[in-house]
Amino acid sequence: MFESLQDKLNKAIRTLKGKDRISDINVAATTKEVRRALVDADVNFKVAKEITDKIREKALDQKILIAVEPGQMFVKIVHEELTALMGGQAEAINIKGDPAVILIAGLQGSGKTTFSGKLAYMLKRQGRQVLLAACDIYRPAAIDQLKVLGEQIGVEVYSEPDSKNAVSIAQNAVAHAKKSGKKIVIVDTAGRLAVDEVMMQEVENIKSSIKPSEILFVVDSMTGQDAVNTAKTFNERLNFDGVVLTKLDGDARGGAALSIRQIVDKPIKYISTGEKMEALDSFYPDRMASRILGMGDVLSLVERAQQAFDEDEAKRINAKMRANKFDFNDFLGQLQQIKKMGNVKDLLGMIPGMGSAMKDMEIDNDSFKPIEAIIHSMTPKERENPDVIDGSRKKRIAGGSGTSLQQVNNLLKQFDEMRKMMKKMNTMEKMGKLKVK
Repeated sequence: MFESLQDKLNKAIRTLKGKDRISDINVAATTKEVRRALVDADVNFKVAKEITDKIREKALDQKILIAVEPGQMFVKIVHEELTALMGGQAEAINIKGDPAVILIAGLQGSGKTTFSGKLAYMLKRQGRQVLLAACDIYRPAAIDQLKVLGEQIGVEVYSEPDSKNAVSIAQNAVAHAKKSGKKIVIVDTAGRLAVDEVMMQEVENIKSSIKPSEILFVVDSMTGQDAVNTAKTFNERLNFDGVVLTKLDGDARGGAALSIRQIVDKPIKYISTGEKMEALDSFYPDRMASRILGMGDVLSLVERAQQAFDEDEAKRINAKMRANKFDFNDFLGQLQQIKKMGNVKDLLGMIPGMGSAMKDMEIDNDSFKPIEAIIHSMTPKERENPDVIDGSRKKRIAGGSGTSLQQVNNLLKQFDEMRKMMKKMNTMEKMGKLKVK
């Protein structure tokens, strides 16, 4: 989403590279380009002016260290101001009460139901007992959608399909949670238009009846400045506690998302990408600023990996690698783990320098499918011992997987190279241990 902004900011900052000092003239030119980049990215004009005025003031006030170039110092200042613009520091949700109640509100089509499932899954993985409450009584199949998500993540969904009273359903869901020992209730409400007085009154009534410890406003990151205006209206009615940005993997300009924190003075708490239940991250302003400036987000990448990878499985794989017994069954398992981490392009964008390098690349989430198809077309013996795969077996595997003979050969070659590298590393490690002795 922020690729265009990242590109324009980098071009603006490039004007300072090679300069031996910061002056009124080069800072004025650079901040002008930064402001233009922000406005082009759909950042609110007043917000863009405010942030660039601060950047200019800080830049002119900075004493440049001998070891730091003006361009590097300017990047640091822009990073600090972008971080401040988005809230400065991460803020967690408030989970208090028995049960704690989290109310989810937002516009139609903003992704509330999917987010509700993702949040339930995240909290469940933290060891919490969660109940989802289906209070969208208007959208066809809304209750069914939440039930499917609940079944997928192993979380109970409370619903009353025949009821047309959302307030009553929410109250009964909280009562059910108390009886069944659930510690958190996530209430998924119907999408509404900010101008729809009846619907707005309904969500206010739900709030009054269940007294949530946390109210989250879900906003589609692709809706531009309308998202900011809607956030203001919802905040006036609900006084929500935090914002959730969904569809951050879209190709919209995304600047409105940066403006919300400044306009409504409420923290962004979560960012959501894609449809997978694992694709939800707590929002860290400094990490997002780093990603916007093309500096990556290694910490979030590591956290995603820790969530996706099973510790016992990692130990088992490590043992097989050390024994030079890593086979295609293990390789397939590792692919499945990586896919759990979320959108592949999003993951690569977290690696410093990869964001700009990938901006023109088409990376499909189904990139692993041909590899998986080839492995699935192998017999158990072939997976465990790839050395037995001869010419006739390769043809059979290619035919069964719907791939070409070249693709099969390429995979076998790459896998063989990987095993050789593992063996080499193991040998070097053993030699090192022998020398120590």
